[in-house]
Amino acid sequence: MISSHPLTVPCQWFSRIASAIDRRSAPRLALLFLGAILARGRRTVTTWIRAAKLSDHFQSCYIAVAAAGKNADLIARRLLIDAIFPLVKGAERLTLALDDTPTKRYGPHVQAAGTHHNPTPGPAGSHYVYGHVFVVLALLVTHETWGTLALPLLARLYVRKKDLPSVALKHRPAFRTKLELAVELLRWAKPWLRLLDVPIWVVADGAYAKQGFLKPAMAMGMTVVSRLRKDVALRSLPGPRPAGKRGRTPIYGRDKIDLTKRAGQKRGWSSETIKLYGVATTKKYKTFLATWRPAGGVIRVVLLDESKGWRAYFCTDTSASVAEILKTVADRFSLEITFRECKQIVGAGQQQVRFFWANVGAFHICLWTFTMTEAWAWSRKADELVDRSTSPWDKTLRRPSHADKRRAWRRELLGDEIRAVIRQGTTEAEIQVIAQRLLSLAA
Repeated sequence: MISSHPLTVPCQWFSRIASAIDRRSAPRLALLFLGAILARGRRTVTTWIRAAKLSDHFQSCYIAVAAAGKNADLIARRLLIDAIFPLVKGAERLTLALDDTPTKRYGPHVQAAGTHHNPTPGPAGSHYVYGHVFVVLALLVTHETWGTLALPLLARLYVRKKDLPSVALKHRPAFRTKLELAVELLRWAKPWLRLLDVPIWVVADGAYAKQGFLKPAMAMGMTVVSRLRKDVALRSLPGPRPAGKRGRTPIYGRDKIDLTKRAGQKRGWSSETIKLYGVATTKKYKTFLATWRPAGGVIRVVLLDESKGWRAYFCTDTSASVAEILKTVADRFSLEITFRECKQIVGAGQQQVRFFWANVGAFHICLWTFTMTEAWAWSRKADELVDRSTSPWDKTLRRPSHADKRRAWRRELLGDEIRAVIRQGTTEAEIQVIAQRLLSLAA
């Protein structure tokens, strides 16, 4: 154990969330959460283990990581109820964000790893990456000062059919497409988010704007917002059924709608000032109703005139305003920021474990520690999270980054350990132990 003193109230999340797995592994998983926050440098599982002072039980720690992957649904449910529900209390609407992200892997013996499209080639310009791809579900929350944040809840590992044989037969999942995994995540979220009794919107990348995702999401009573292809096959609204003609009422209109022609027409554009990305911006747009087969009926289409060309978006709620649709699309970018910070700051993808469930568990631990850090910092003031007095070149009005919040939480956790040791009757040996621990974490 790290210390004999009880954890502070926010740290009770660790024990509460970890209790979803087997009670033999739960205490180690709770301490691995702490180790994942305290870890520095290359954040492998062994780094977590050393930071949590569990080196004598390293084999059991890997078992706990795999158990977290197997029980990710149960753990995410407790995270949602305990840590996130207080942040969205009183919200008029909940917005979920969906997207997939790759994590690099190395070596031929990593189960379920394969070659995937690289969405961020970088300076090297490689269009493909070898590793894993996770479909991630996040809840978008709005802070009064920091703006919109994406808090990851749960993920699914996408494995190509040709890569399934690399997974041991007893752990091998059935093949599912990214769309099927996304629908599975929504089905997990629906019963728990319904407890708040507010409408649920889902914003996803344009790759998910397909029938296999749209119709199940709409059947669950969720409103979907996403991007439209410029060559999408839209139809006009159906006309009234002629009197005396038998048959069902038509769902789709007869006339085709060409988005390129509509966007090219100079008339019909409107302007509105909308607050996007925290800044009030005047946007030029066209909006109209159309029918679309993948959505199974009528959708609202918004054409947006940008400096680099026009873009098309849609919403399955025909009563939604243009401002609501564009703000939801803009808020989805916070999930991309979360992916970047989970990889660069939390260390998602650096664990380099081999087995299927260990990879799933390690990735989720990174996501959950990100979410818990943001929830811990939610009600704290900026000057409690970061002190810029030693950085006169920095902007004092800049909002605290996730790294700032993580360092502040780390300071509080270590401060609790120090205060537990510095008491009346403390021996020199105890002081040396805590000093050595702080030195090992710092260097």
